[in-house]
Amino acid sequence: MKVLLDTHLLLWAAGEPSRLPARTRALIRDSANELIFSAASLWEIAIKHRLGRADFRVDPRLLRRGLLDNSYGELPITSEHAIAVASLPPLHKDPFDRVLVAQAMVEGMTLLTSDSVVAQYGEPVRRI
Repeated sequence: MKVLLDTHLLLWAAGEPSRLPARTRALIRDSANELIFSAASLWEIAIKHRLGRADFRVDPRLLRRGLLDNSYGELPITSEHAIAVASLPPLHKDPFDRVLVAQAMVEGMTLLTSDSVVAQYGEPVRRI
């Protein structure tokens, strides 16, 4: 299964894995799953890191390198992803989360999130 991690899960998986539920850690460790991170998440982290947000203290360059070194695939944002955002109902206003949902839909991936609002989009979003 191709698994796209939302931004917070990505941060937790990389720096605070104990924050993840046991079943999510098992899913991440399962070599049958292809783990993916989005350029949208790194973009969000870069912006919020620069703003000094306490929950985004990680250097996005180091995070990206660590993810690539740990066999995560990188998903760029394409025009198809951007256009797909327009088809989403207005459940969530966060543009980064909306791009992640659109990417999962377009690419046929499962988006894992801890955000109950993002989870309201239904398939292909799965709340952990």
